[in-house]
Amino acid sequence: MASPPAASRTASAPGSFLKVVGSSLVGTTIEWYDFFLYGSAAALVFNKLFFPGFEPLVGTLLAFATYAVGFVARPLGGLVFGHFGDKVGRKKMLVLSLLIMGIATFAVGLLPTYSAVGLLAPILLVIFRLLQGFAVGGEWGGAILIVAEHGGAKRRGFWSSWPQAGVPAGNLLAVGVLFLFAATLSDAAFEAWGWRVPFLLSAVLVVVGLYIRVSVSESPVFQRAQAEMQRSRVRRKAPVLQVLTRYRREVLVAMGARFAENVAYYLFTVFVLTYVTRQVGLPRSTALNAVLIASAVQLVAIPLLGALSDRIGRRPLYLAGAVGVGLWGFAFFALIDTGSFAAITLAVTGGLVLHAMMYAPQAAYFAELFGTSVRYSGASIGYQLASVIAGSLAPIIAVALLARYGSGTPISIYLAGSAIVTIVAVLLSRETRQRELSADIGVDRVGARGAGA
Repeated sequence: MASPPAASRTASAPGSFLKVVGSSLVGTTIEWYDFFLYGSAAALVFNKLFFPGFEPLVGTLLAFATYAVGFVARPLGGLVFGHFGDKVGRKKMLVLSLLIMGIATFAVGLLPTYSAVGLLAPILLVIFRLLQGFAVGGEWGGAILIVAEHGGAKRRGFWSSWPQAGVPAGNLLAVGVLFLFAATLSDAAFEAWGWRVPFLLSAVLVVVGLYIRVSVSESPVFQRAQAEMQRSRVRRKAPVLQVLTRYRREVLVAMGARFAENVAYYLFTVFVLTYVTRQVGLPRSTALNAVLIASAVQLVAIPLLGALSDRIGRRPLYLAGAVGVGLWGFAFFALIDTGSFAAITLAVTGGLVLHAMMYAPQAAYFAELFGTSVRYSGASIGYQLASVIAGSLAPIIAVALLARYGSGTPISIYLAGSAIVTIVAVLLSRETRQRELSADIGVDRVGARGAGA
């Protein structure tokens, strides 16, 4: 059957489309607020509250280990939400992911500490972190696809970058709320109860996000693909099986492209909190302020760079970002070691702008790699599998290297190595910016069987 011809047939009415973009941005911001709130708390207080019997650096390492558990659950979330997102729709999965994330984050704010219940405290912490990871694993694919599939190809990089902007927005919100309480409370009060309030506030944000998400329409590209499958009486294999048989190369490209981007982000925004306080000996407010300013700059940079990817392509911009973070890692720690707030802010801001050169075009890039009937599964699998070996381990590896060598240089080498992985993956891929997503409707039948087979 012929594919629908023009991009205009896939685009929504302007008002409706802006509502879709806004709902993805708001929902993603809330999801990542919850996810990053945990990371910031792990760097600042969880070592004392849940692992008090260890040396400070070891306690921080264990706190980051529970942080990494969330990444382990993300591929499972990507698989489950991707499967049902390709079967029943993007919108339903976005609502469910936000609800699960909100419940888990609120529960962390109610947790008893080690001094109250002993080992049960870190066990419960791990359980709720697993739920957070499961939810965010399903969130990303749906958020970027519902935008990419509502609009046409001409400005897909720009519009699809807005859900990506939800990441620095969520981090900005999480760090900002934590900074507010850390700056206005004594250390004793912050550790006793102040850290809980930002987690409990997530309940309000989730209610707002759910209200917005329920009101948006389903992806028109997905709806047409489903209608065509029903008319054709085609019975497909499970989306994940189609991905693993037809899109192995694309999954590997996505994983490789994700590697440096993910490692860099968690070094520049999470590990930096530990490095500034433990290694340089500055107050936590110094690191939090630097990350706040840098996140605000990145929030503006992402849609601008997304628009640039529509003009020059996804690959050139992505390669420039990978090369940039690989080199910037050496300047990053040298600037922080000066102890100057201006230099620390420059270090984090420069790192996040270079990171945005990869992250801004990533949503459109990954969506364009896969066909309609497996797009949620394919994009999520590539994105989330890389998170397990990249982002989850980055703070742990960095803390271990710092404990072993006492400087940032080995960590810079680690970041440069991750950049090489990404450079190779992107060089082995093809440019995708002119691809029309609706052209995949009706062609995802390889590996499918007719209803009477």
